[in-house]
Amino acid sequence: MCMKFIILGVLIAFSFGVSAQKVRGRVVEQTAEGKAGLPGANVYWLGTTEGGGTDADGYFTVKWNPVGRLVVSFIGYRQDTVTVADINTELEIVLQSGELLEEVNVVKRGNTTIMSTKGPLIEQVITGEELCKAACCNLGESFTTNASVDVAYADAVTGAKQIQLLGLTGRYVQMMTENIPNFRGVSSLYGLSYVPGPWMSAISVSKGAGSVINGYEAIAGQISVDYKKPLSSEKVFGNVYASDEGMLEVNANAGVVLNAKWSTAVLLHGDWMNRELDGNHDGFLDMPKKTQYNVMNRWQYKTDMWNVQFGGKVLDETRLGGQKGFRKEKRGEVGAGNLYGIGIDTRRYEGFLKWGYLMPAYENTSMALILNYTDHDQDSYYGGRNYGVRQRTVFANYIYQSVFGEGENHKYSAGLTFNYDDYQECFNDYLAERGEVTPTVSFDRQERVYGAFFQYTGHFWEKLTVMAGLRYDYHNLYDGFFTPRLHIAYTPDDFTMLKFSAGTGARAANILADNGYLLASSHPMYVNGKLLAFHADEVGRLKMEKAWNFGVQLNRKFVVFDRMLNINLDYYRTDFTNQVVVDNETDPGRVNFYNLDGDSYSNCYQVEVKYELIPRLDVVGAYRYNDVRTTIGQELVRVALQSRYKGLVNLSYYTNMRKWQFDFTAQFNGPGRLPGDMGRFESFRIMNAQVSKFFRKWSVYAGCENIGDFMQMHPIIAADAPWSREFDSSKIWGPVHGRKFYVGVRFGIDRD
Repeated sequence: MCMKFIILGVLIAFSFGVSAQKVRGRVVEQTAEGKAGLPGANVYWLGTTEGGGTDADGYFTVKWNPVGRLVVSFIGYRQDTVTVADINTELEIVLQSGELLEEVNVVKRGNTTIMSTKGPLIEQVITGEELCKAACCNLGESFTTNASVDVAYADAVTGAKQIQLLGLTGRYVQMMTENIPNFRGVSSLYGLSYVPGPWMSAISVSKGAGSVINGYEAIAGQISVDYKKPLSSEKVFGNVYASDEGMLEVNANAGVVLNAKWSTAVLLHGDWMNRELDGNHDGFLDMPKKTQYNVMNRWQYKTDMWNVQFGGKVLDETRLGGQKGFRKEKRGEVGAGNLYGIGIDTRRYEGFLKWGYLMPAYENTSMALILNYTDHDQDSYYGGRNYGVRQRTVFANYIYQSVFGEGENHKYSAGLTFNYDDYQECFNDYLAERGEVTPTVSFDRQERVYGAFFQYTGHFWEKLTVMAGLRYDYHNLYDGFFTPRLHIAYTPDDFTMLKFSAGTGARAANILADNGYLLASSHPMYVNGKLLAFHADEVGRLKMEKAWNFGVQLNRKFVVFDRMLNINLDYYRTDFTNQVVVDNETDPGRVNFYNLDGDSYSNCYQVEVKYELIPRLDVVGAYRYNDVRTTIGQELVRVALQSRYKGLVNLSYYTNMRKWQFDFTAQFNGPGRLPGDMGRFESFRIMNAQVSKFFRKWSVYAGCENIGDFMQMHPIIAADAPWSREFDSSKIWGPVHGRKFYVGVRFGIDRD
């Protein structure tokens, strides 16, 4: 009897071991430059619903099934069925381009937003196809269909927009372009409009503490934009957009492969808004008149061992807002009886170099050098206030990557970082109660940061991945500090992933650049209780902002009616150990900046569900709850002007052979607190819709934003007395302009 149980136990253990075996591989496409991974491809066992999808690099892992035949499909490619002869061999499956019928690919649409399952970072990739679900004129309009990121106007007159992630404003989000820290300091407020939508190939959103490789400034998360590259972008692309508000936008880009090693791309953008719109009839333009020209040229040199990319970008933008009828030549005419005007003129130059070398003498070893230079010059005025600033930045990052032992289970990255910011900043203030302009004060300074980092990534038992990093930085104004970060990913099966992150972040506050939208009001500005215009030295007494962030995410997939149901749950906690508080509540007639004296934290809960309800109808539903509190005037209060919750529903349907596509998004915004004793605002909803018609090389799209024509009533306080101390355009919690109709045409010639 005992022997029977032993034999039975051995058989059970053997069968369990067989069922636990995995089949691994990668789904790729063959291009003229080599093989490239296909993210979001479907991989499942023939005749079953067991399987999964590929990650952002085309890799997949599925449990072994005795069926032994894998079916692989992806949008735009012919479906393939592969016989698995040896489960110990990693598969490479090459998909061929799909056949064309009636000028349309007869294929299944892939995932347009991809949750990263390969690495330990809590990361979401928004693809170019997802961006096309809305007009997406620039980066600031790219998150309409995203449940995690909010973008709203910072005030009612300048047109400045700011991101919100985990309940925190954009200054706590590290903004990057292709993993290069960008849009910092002076450009943080208007940088979202500096990246045209048609230039982007994807956007990566990482919540919480990010990788130490990219720096120490991520507190709420990181957002990195990938521009179109010469080898992967269209040969020729064009986009023309127009709205009933008078907005006109033109985009064009071309990618040229010169030979087997060299390629280049040119990206062009222009937009114009010259109408004076005053939908709420308060005498102020709902959005400033604007003109922007944007040009980028990038080059790439690529061999088996070398990958070199370099290029430059030039931007010229002018904004003119304020009261209707104001003209630029009226600048300097201040006080009662004169029109109140706002002007922001920006010239920005960027240059970058990315150099990578794969070391043939050492397996899985490489090094990279990243250099970036920006020169941002802004001349601006807000009524009687003048703010001029020039910021020149040099960023350098050297990264060495290798492995411990053999294989790729234990990797590490080490490197050195240098960042230099040269600020030439001057400011004078119009004091409404005195009717005079203060002398011009200077905030010139140079910030130099030297850093070193080490990061280890280990894979254990085929289910657990650990990424642990530590960096040390020395700031010439704030001395040295450490930044530890930890990420853990556990994958018990192909349908479940649990991730955890923890770490610190820090940033040097720039009170004028970070809060430039407050200049479009008449409240005098104080630092530590002293008038900024006369006590500029108080700015240097503000400490560096620092915070801890903890996050956990559970991603679970279910097969429901032969289609995949994806449920994502996450929770994040951010605790500030120091923060620069912007207090316009203790004394409603002024703005005071000071260091945190008490608690300040954010709790963010979110659930997101994705499912193909019926063939070709994708549904995304999400709900997020924010509990964000800061100590203001010795009292811990909820952050003002923020909705406590947000709901989102996105419906996307395309017809057979994808001739037509219909997209609808509804955002449900909860109530929130208004500053001081102003009470609270009520819940509201915003609805957007778009219809697209596809042809072989071009498409036409038309849509409507804010279908319900909802606007915040009286967004400007004392709009009839802009030169008084009560004038305030910063109490914004909802849309400042109403319904907008638009139409556009896209044209593209893809590569063979």
